[in-house]
Amino acid sequence: MKEATKRSIFRWIHIFFAIPILGYIYSPFEQIPNYAPATRFVFVPVLVLSGLWMWKGSVLRQLVSKRSTNKTTGMKTGQELEV
Repeated sequence: MKEATKRSIFRWIHIFFAIPILGYIYSPFEQIPNYAPATRFVFVPVLVLSGLWMWKGSVLRQLVSKRSTNKTTGMKTGQELEV
């Protein structure tokens, strides 16, 4: 999958999960307890994770690729040598 396609998917996930939060913010005060659990435990975490992935995903991918390269070649990182 191309990087542009991945970015587009994460962008749409981010936008989609932001819509219920806007409803939570602008809903009448009496309705907030109905939306609170879903907002706290589903929408906000997905929004944060997708935002972090769009912001620092390249760093995470580089970190994962370095670790997988070290495991396949048998090289040790500096932290493993100190222990």
